[in-house]
Amino acid sequence: MHASAQIKTRELNPVIDYSRTPREYVIGNIVVEGVTNYDDELLIGLSGLSVGQVVTLPGEEITQAIKRYWRNGLFSNVAISADSIRNDSVFLHIQLTARPRISQINYNGVKKNEREDLEEKLGLVKDNQLTPNMVDRAKILAKKYFDEKGYKNAEIDVVSRDDASAPDRIILDVNVDKKSKVKINKIIIEGNEALTEKKLKGGLIRPGVLKKIHEKGSMASWFRSKKFVDSKYDEAKENLIAKYAELGYRDAVIVQDSVYAFDDKTVNVYMKVEEGRKYYIRNIEWVGNSLYPTDGLAAILRMKKGDVYNQKLLDERLNTDEDAIGNLYFNNGYVFYHLNPVEVNVVGDSVDLEMRIFEGEQAHISHVRISGNDRVYENVVRRELRNKPGDLFNKSALERSYREIASLGHFDAESIKYDMQPDRVNGTVDLSWDLTSKSNDQVEFSLGYGQTGVIGKIGLKFSNFCMANLFNRDGLRRGVLPQGNGETFSISGQTNGRYYQSYSVNYMNPWFGGKRPNTLSVSAFFSKQTDVSDNYYNSAYYNNYYNSYLYGYGSNGYNNYYENFYDPDKFVKILGVSLGWGKRLRWPDDFFTLNADLSYTRYMLKDWQYFLISNGNCNNISFNLQLNRISTDNQIYPRSGSEFLMSASITPPYSLFEDKDYASLANNYQSSTYRQELQEKYRWIEYHKWKLKARTFTALSGNNKCFVLMTRVEMGILGSYNNHKRSPFETYYMGGDGMSGYSSTYATETIGLRGYDNGSLTPNGYPGYAYNRFTVELRYPFMLGASTNIYGLAFAEGGNAWDSVKKFNPFDLKRSVGAGVRIFLPMVGLLGIDWAYGFDKVFGNRSYSGSHFHFILGQEF
Repeated sequence: MHASAQIKTRELNPVIDYSRTPREYVIGNIVVEGVTNYDDELLIGLSGLSVGQVVTLPGEEITQAIKRYWRNGLFSNVAISADSIRNDSVFLHIQLTARPRISQINYNGVKKNEREDLEEKLGLVKDNQLTPNMVDRAKILAKKYFDEKGYKNAEIDVVSRDDASAPDRIILDVNVDKKSKVKINKIIIEGNEALTEKKLKGGLIRPGVLKKIHEKGSMASWFRSKKFVDSKYDEAKENLIAKYAELGYRDAVIVQDSVYAFDDKTVNVYMKVEEGRKYYIRNIEWVGNSLYPTDGLAAILRMKKGDVYNQKLLDERLNTDEDAIGNLYFNNGYVFYHLNPVEVNVVGDSVDLEMRIFEGEQAHISHVRISGNDRVYENVVRRELRNKPGDLFNKSALERSYREIASLGHFDAESIKYDMQPDRVNGTVDLSWDLTSKSNDQVEFSLGYGQTGVIGKIGLKFSNFCMANLFNRDGLRRGVLPQGNGETFSISGQTNGRYYQSYSVNYMNPWFGGKRPNTLSVSAFFSKQTDVSDNYYNSAYYNNYYNSYLYGYGSNGYNNYYENFYDPDKFVKILGVSLGWGKRLRWPDDFFTLNADLSYTRYMLKDWQYFLISNGNCNNISFNLQLNRISTDNQIYPRSGSEFLMSASITPPYSLFEDKDYASLANNYQSSTYRQELQEKYRWIEYHKWKLKARTFTALSGNNKCFVLMTRVEMGILGSYNNHKRSPFETYYMGGDGMSGYSSTYATETIGLRGYDNGSLTPNGYPGYAYNRFTVELRYPFMLGASTNIYGLAFAEGGNAWDSVKKFNPFDLKRSVGAGVRIFLPMVGLLGIDWAYGFDKVFGNRSYSGSHFHFILGQEF
């Protein structure tokens, strides 16, 4: 490389004599050579020289031009020479050599996820030129990255080599030797007298820091990482002092600390503290409060004379708790409010506090800006906002708006951000929402094989449908699908051709009319299932299968092929429609919704031997009411809030109006008219059905990625108006994964209980008229992203079902424990697999319980 500031001359070219007095020349022309990928004018511009400029030779202008090229970093060699001098004009020649471009980048010694992180952090991009500064920066950033992951001894080397297949190109190898993670061998604390070392280590190691700085070999280390990270170490020291402050030691300081190597893989952490004395509150005075009385603020503070001077509790009661004093002001529009607790006097072990309040004026919302929304109409987002232009600012309403936007499902709940811009001069505040759109449409496709042949299912769910755009060509569309209004449209079909067919269509508009959150829903479904013919039981297929299965002889060449004996004259058909209306309530609070729907279902049976009624038509007209309260913060992985549902389904009490003796109707199954009497008895189905469900979600720490405890309680009963006309429909089918199939659940509601066979708690012939279920589930997220969410869970649950409401006993439970994983994919929905072990006998038999795997599809309440 040539870095000289002098002008080089060629043979026969003019010679600049540096021993003579400098002369001034006018640049007559500038020629650039050596670089082909840049425009000549651009390259000349980088030098700072121009034609017509007066320069001194020899002089500072040429030296500065060369330095400018070097500072640019794009060139490995720079030389400026004079082609000729004519009178007072000099003609310059600039020779440049460009640095090579990167043709390929290899990351060696790292995992796939680490490689992806390094690609994002290091800034090395294919086809860019490589400079020494870029290499140094990449080493520093890579070293920092692995330091934060606990690999403090990691060695990073960035090596370039010529690319034989391309001139002026290089292949870049980022070689990483991570070594072993550096862990903590021991934490040594000196100077502590008031607090035990165990308590202090608890202060060092709080959520988010604790797992980063735990001692090797301690009991907690079995459950937490023990790696040492510099950035977390500083945070840990702050937490130690905060722990002292929480217990009243306001003067506590760390006077000395060090981290030193114990061996190649571990370090010791040493700290020396001075605790000082423990302080108590003597007096609390309030200054500047005119809106709220002193007694009221003191009651909210919950700190009084004689209490330990707990600075953590003080901050929580002033600022961070849900019912903190700050929120009292913020929820009433006082955006400019400020409270400063001042220690006005410290005497001995006593502290006098003065709460200096600046209340300011109430602020109204001026503008609400929304960015990042490219899937739904803006009014779909705005109608969920609780802070609108002109409204008095309210912090609780802002947090509620966050929750409502997240619950829409059209945006990544982990990426929703809001920002406040107060304007003290005008007494207003602007709100900005930054959203990240995501698709929540779902496609379900499955194939299976059974005794009736191949069974296929396809379902489509569009969660951003817009009925108004169906015939509007200029409306928002995704392909041919009208979208944008947040409506839900779903259609599904399941069939294996002849034996079984099922179709359904649903539509739901959450803001019918566009002015109020009133829900309109319409649905319809049809299914048909046929039976095998009598010829099957006399066939070689059946006899061969029967003999082979029961007696061990016969050929297995024939399988139990029902599809060869299709009988269209034996079937059950089900047709149903429903129309629903829902309304968001304002009392007890606006988390409640009330939904009502009227539904009609017709069961058409012919020679159907698998049900109580084998021939005839049964009709079910029911009025259904649901009271819901949902306050969860996230649809996929809730960390807080609850879900509550109470429902009632009621049919007309036909038996109270009819002049029939149901006690003697169809009470003798040996009677020749028994089947006809059954059909007459259940021509019009009657019942009243009640259900209660509740789930709560509690985060066990304040981190975004944290353990969450889910608890669930649910129960249901199916009652009758007449004890002699108990409905055989709408009963409970309990046990297993809770997913309904087509073979036996056309007249029942499926309830899951993991650790037991599907439907085992209500076997055929014993329909469930009451059930309950209790669950405790601990969840932890492995991945929370815009497109994919994965979390693991461990659970314990118990439940049971009874064939009579009178036998209902909430303490007679079938128990199980297990673990599983859930994966949410945008176009598929929630998928999962659980392993569970059921402990109890079912109807005196253990074959239904024990170890089971269950596959889960869809979100279960």
